[in-house]
Amino acid sequence: MSAPAHAGSAPLHPPRTTGRARSEWRVVPTLLPFLWEYRVRVAVALLFLVTAKVANVGVPLLMKAIVDDLSPTQQVLAVPVLLLVAYGVLRFANTLFAELRDMVFVRVAQRAVRRVALDVFRHLHNLSLRFHLNRQTGGMTRDIERGTRGISTLLNFMLFSIIPVILEFLLVAAVLFARFDWRFVAVTFAAVIAYIIFTISITEWRTAIRRHANELDSRANTRAIDSLLNYETVKYFNNEEFEARRYDDSLTTYEAAAVKTEASLGLLNIGQSAIIAIAATTLMLLAAQGVAAKHLTLGDLVLVNALLIQLYIPLNFLGMAYREIKQSLIDMDRMFRLLEEHREIQDKPGAQPLAVGPATVRFDKVSFSYEPERRILHEVSFEIPAGHKVAVVGHSGSGKSTLARLLYRFYDVSGGAIRVNGADIRDVQQASLRAAIGIVPQDTVLFNDSIYYNIRYGRADAAKDAVLEAARAAHIHDFIVSLPEGYESPVGERGLKLSGGEKQRVAIARAILKNPRILIFDEATSALDSKSEKAIQEELERIARGHTTLVIAHRLSTVMDADQILVMDHGHIIERGTHRELLEQGGTYAQMWALQQQEEKDDKDDKDDKDE
Repeated sequence: MSAPAHAGSAPLHPPRTTGRARSEWRVVPTLLPFLWEYRVRVAVALLFLVTAKVANVGVPLLMKAIVDDLSPTQQVLAVPVLLLVAYGVLRFANTLFAELRDMVFVRVAQRAVRRVALDVFRHLHNLSLRFHLNRQTGGMTRDIERGTRGISTLLNFMLFSIIPVILEFLLVAAVLFARFDWRFVAVTFAAVIAYIIFTISITEWRTAIRRHANELDSRANTRAIDSLLNYETVKYFNNEEFEARRYDDSLTTYEAAAVKTEASLGLLNIGQSAIIAIAATTLMLLAAQGVAAKHLTLGDLVLVNALLIQLYIPLNFLGMAYREIKQSLIDMDRMFRLLEEHREIQDKPGAQPLAVGPATVRFDKVSFSYEPERRILHEVSFEIPAGHKVAVVGHSGSGKSTLARLLYRFYDVSGGAIRVNGADIRDVQQASLRAAIGIVPQDTVLFNDSIYYNIRYGRADAAKDAVLEAARAAHIHDFIVSLPEGYESPVGERGLKLSGGEKQRVAIARAILKNPRILIFDEATSALDSKSEKAIQEELERIARGHTTLVIAHRLSTVMDADQILVMDHGHIIERGTHRELLEQGGTYAQMWALQQQEEKDDKDDKDDKDE
């Protein structure tokens, strides 16, 4: 047997097509490497296939001999035991070699499913944040599910439906030509050609109907998943019935398309059956005439009938096989379109890993636009020396969080450059860059797994003691151990079982566990109350020591100790300096500070009034 596939094998991508015309058959070459990789298994499976079909065609021949030997005109003296035993052996051999064929080939099909699914999974993770912000998760997952299932279906039907039918047709034609006159062969050929033309024509028509049904199915699934993911929002606005109506609208359109699909299937089956019935009747009439004229025996009549049954059953199956193949191609085509999505951010050829050691980060006249007509950053320049802390403050929409996304290289800059230790991050391997950065985002989303899993995600090979120490440093250990299941407590979908502050502390623990050279705190304490914020802030200050740190903050009290504070407004740095220097300037920062101090005083007064 051939060696199994290696995880490091080159990803497989279907040929790219342009224009509106798309042929589903274009995905077939993508699967050929799997057949070649397992060529020994495929050859053995085909050998079993041929053996099974030869045995299958041999059964009618034995039936003819048995009937003729048992006919009164033959005046047999004994039951043809050997022929009956041979008949049983051939029946069993047909099933045996068919099952052996499936057993040998199953690894080929499943490995193809695994490799392509893994390729799609990796490709999706390599796509830019822009793609993932625009995707519809429900429809995309349904496309992947159908596409991977279609791979196994296609391989099995192509090898074990199309090839067997062709082989069986040739064997039956050879028997008819050898034992009967040309009329039997002519009727058989005419029926098969008519059957194939009719099947392909109707199936091509049905393909467009089925493709539309798939799109509607994906749309309905997208709406359902989106609604369930936003369960709390639905409840907040009492919109359960509104969501149900939207989902039912999608199901209604899918229902109409599905009904049309099944109706067209009925038409296809009726036409196929009519062709088979006409041909079978014609051949049986010819055989009956031969028996009546003494040219053929009763066994010949049985032989013709048995051959017709053995030919037309798989031929009828050929129609279903062709439909399934076309459906698989459609499903695979939708999945492979994901592989055609352009990787906006990718390593340059020859990209080098980020140099080890302390990291100095420099933004050098960085400009950036999410959309061409909407510029977010305008020639922003600043430096974070190794081991220093720089804070960025400003009103919402000023471009603060965009700085973190660009440093992480979720996007590439539109102008200028971001450099780490003098190297443009576009010339550095993404994996090494991101390994050097730890981030605590403003909106923490957790995996639907245990708290332990989510903290350990910061360093997947970390020992349990290190995970617990990180939790203690983030001031969440005591809360975790108070839970009935402790660290194994599930956090729910997107971490919804935890409060905002608890999720944020898990994210902080995860970043602490990673122990990166560069730290990014993007509103890291925004979800915490004042008491928790103070405790966490002290811990963040401790872990930031010796690290190159970028702090993005709204509350100015959390950045007072920064070596430099940048004030941003509409993508420009309008002020920079230490906390004291900016207050002395009396500009935007001083106004923001005075406003927040007044808000905190008012909140404290309101609390004191309630306590009284």
